[in-house]
Amino acid sequence: MTLSARPKTIGSTAATATRALALAALVASLGACVHHRHHKKKLGEAVTMAPSKVTTIGVNSYLWRATLDTLSFMPLLQTDSNGGVIVTDWYSNPHNPDERVKVTVSILDQDLRADAVRVAAARQVLRGNVWLDAPVEAATVQKLEDVILTRARDLRRKTIRG
Repeated sequence: MTLSARPKTIGSTAATATRALALAALVASLGACVHHRHHKKKLGEAVTMAPSKVTTIGVNSYLWRATLDTLSFMPLLQTDSNGGVIVTDWYSNPHNPDERVKVTVSILDQDLRADAVRVAAARQVLRGNVWLDAPVEAATVQKLEDVILTRARDLRRKTIRG
């Protein structure tokens, strides 16, 4: 059997590249199947995990829901359930329209723990026609964290009791 020595043309090089690409795609898809079987096993294991861990968000679901409930009176500017960040827009109390606050809550863990939630607040007061930054009392931030934690614990108790 003799092989003819043909010079490589652009068309044959393109065909070879196409075959190589198709083969790579096939190998990658088979690899995804193996990953999928492993992922199914992980889902089966999730049934035995704590309810706070079985979630489609990246942080503790009780803390997330409690934060949204606690800040429900404020307009939301940004929410990121995977990163655990909730940012409100400026809110003015109707009884005190010359003052406004903005709150950022960061949920730092998947466990329901006191150190898994961090609140930061900004406050401004109206002087003439200009909003000026003003200090926020540390007790205000601490109180907001406590309210979120208390609400999260209540949500967890309700879930466990059914």
